[in-house]
Amino acid sequence: MIRLILLCIFLLIIFVLSLILFPIEWLIGRISPKAKDISSLRFVQFVFKVILFLSGVSTTVIGLENIPKDEPVVFIGNHRGFFDTVVSYSRMPRLTGFIAKKEMQKVPFIRLWMKYLHCLFMDRSNPREGLKTILSGVEQINNGISIVIFPEGTRNKGDGIMPFHGGSFKLADKSNCKIIPMVQNNTENVLEAHFPSIKRTHTVLEFGTPIDTAALDRDERKALPDTVHDLICLLYTSDAADEEDSGDLGGSGISKKKKTKTTSRVLFNIYIRHYLLRIYLLVQDQNIKILILQY
Repeated sequence: MIRLILLCIFLLIIFVLSLILFPIEWLIGRISPKAKDISSLRFVQFVFKVILFLSGVSTTVIGLENIPKDEPVVFIGNHRGFFDTVVSYSRMPRLTGFIAKKEMQKVPFIRLWMKYLHCLFMDRSNPREGLKTILSGVEQINNGISIVIFPEGTRNKGDGIMPFHGGSFKLADKSNCKIIPMVQNNTENVLEAHFPSIKRTHTVLEFGTPIDTAALDRDERKALPDTVHDLICLLYTSDAADEEDSGDLGGSGISKKKKTKTTSRVLFNIYIRHYLLRIYLLVQDQNIKILILQY
């Protein structure tokens, strides 16, 4: 309960501070939009890091080197809890917007910061408006802004990974940018598992091997939702096993899915690259040099 009280006090301070910062950020944007983007990003990341500190959340980050530093990407991730955004956004190396549900527009304080960070709001009940949001996301990617989307559509309150909405992948398909699979584990145990208490929790955030959509043929693009879903299931299960050393924590999502030959071929290439990278990093830690062939 002490963590919750400290967090509420901190958020109240940020609310008051934001009343001063909003007009300053607006003024910076009139002079230099890029400077405003950077200052807004760093401020929000600072706030999120303080929130994680006050909440007692520690995070193991895997695969940060998989994020390109010179080009925008689409992050496709699983959605476990409220802290997913806090954990992942604090680690973004460049300007990145989230696609959030339209209800977030009703929260004035949060809404303005999200707009400053180029976040988009999706009406999940209106396919036409949803398509407009996706097209706005494509435009932002073309302008150099990465996008995070949770294709499950809502927070997953059970085990494993829920089915993905195929429309989420139009962002990468129409912009020809790379997809970064993003997997989070244990974030629901910060708050949701014992609401309203906030408990000290260790989470895992993993960025998988990039998928270059521009290099995929038509069939491979069509199989992307299944391909990325299966990959995230694999990473989720692997991270959960490492974290808790327990049994089935999401892998059933793979065995129950019917894979096409295209999906299996793309998955095989991604799996090989991903685990060769893990072996390489492990061997490097032991100061042993090995040669890894490029796939």
